[in-house]
Amino acid sequence: MTAPAAPLRVLVTDPIISRFAAVLGAGGHETVLAPGRPDEEVVAALPGTDVLVCSRLTEPMARAATALRLVQVTGAGYERIAVGALAPGVTVANTFHHGPSIAEHVVMVALMLSRRVLRKDRLLREGVWESVTADPGLPLGGTLAGRTLGLVGLGETGGRVVRLAAALGMRVQAVRRDPAAPLADGPRLDRVLPPEDLPELLETSDVVVVTVPLNDRTRGLIGAAELRRMRRTAFLINVARGPVVDERALYEALAEDRIAGAGIDVWWPDPGGTGRAGSTMPFERLGNVVLTPHNSGHTRETFENRARDIAANIAALAEGRPLRNVVHPR
Repeated sequence: MTAPAAPLRVLVTDPIISRFAAVLGAGGHETVLAPGRPDEEVVAALPGTDVLVCSRLTEPMARAATALRLVQVTGAGYERIAVGALAPGVTVANTFHHGPSIAEHVVMVALMLSRRVLRKDRLLREGVWESVTADPGLPLGGTLAGRTLGLVGLGETGGRVVRLAAALGMRVQAVRRDPAAPLADGPRLDRVLPPEDLPELLETSDVVVVTVPLNDRTRGLIGAAELRRMRRTAFLINVARGPVVDERALYEALAEDRIAGAGIDVWWPDPGGTGRAGSTMPFERLGNVVLTPHNSGHTRETFENRARDIAANIAALAEGRPLRNVVHPR
């Protein structure tokens, strides 16, 4: 009979995942919660730790983690993990589950922009009843049905956007690095284009949604030239990373009404918990922008499912089974 696996020491520094400690501790492992602790305290707690559950790992942390076997990132992005400083044999894995929440956010923002919800809400709070029944000359909002949504990127989030947009009766097209790659189950896209056809997608979309990861190829992907190709009636919604879109070019396009509106959930840079907008441009002064603090994927369902993923990987490590979503070593 196989002996039971020895308990692991698990250190959790991510504040949000720490809220789901009951899920993480279900396997009987020693779970140490250190959410939001200063770096020096994390370094002091790392010796003897088998698993680090985190969103950030510095080089000093990596050097202190002499017994570390797994760095379990609490989201999809692992650019803040000092992978190069890890000892040989340490595995890095990530987790997802944010796609459905972000897709709902995209649809919500597209509807808010299309129906001019921000303006209507502000005026009504000021006691102004702005309606075409009172002023027939006012511009009318529109439905999303029959419009074209263009995706820049077609990963997990993009695939979820496809499902919701198609359910609303939208035509959906996308640009992706490998347009011939098989698509996940779900509604079919009207067309999938290669990266060099990005200008065509921008010219023919009513709602452009940016979902690509940030890397050397995508930094500044949507700049002044690309924004000029968009329709004056079109919306841009960025749920990827701020620097994929040129900050000044976007502000100028919005301020000059060269595009109809935007949804900005990601910033330049992301300020995290500082409470300051991550931009040098006064987007908050514009009436055609929906601004959110990088929370499009922040729902209970996202984090509960991530906690279950993390608990499953901890159990697999303890039992010598293969881990899921390994990003290092490849």
